[in-house]
Amino acid sequence: MVLFKDRLKELRIENNVSQLELAKVVNMSKMAISHWENGHSEPSILQLIEIANFFNVSVDYLIGKTNF
Repeated sequence: MVLFKDRLKELRIENNVSQLELAKVVNMSKMAISHWENGHSEPSILQLIEIANFFNVSVDYLIGKTNF
């Protein structure tokens, strides 16, 4: 099973988005994105939805529940 932290980093890199750019989308700090990608913390449900919308994927995909 793919973990959120891995899927987030994968999507961010594939879409050539910096941690700072993503942080602005979800109104968080670059450090928060780093913590998410390192598995030290996780986003709220609303932030998950914003991230999924930004990358045009489902929340299920983002959290590793599906692979499409």
